[in-house]
Amino acid sequence: MSETEAERKKRLAEALRTNLRRRKAQARESDVAGKTGAAGKARD
Repeated sequence: MSETEAERKKRLAEALRTNLRRRKAQARESDVAGKTGAAGKARD
């Protein structure tokens, strides 16, 4: 079955939002880990 253009756009838009949320969460996690790691190294 072929999906309509509107269905395709809706599906792709949802996928982009999901990916953006995931990447933002990963960036926050790595930023927190990076700050913790840098502080830990400075104390050694």
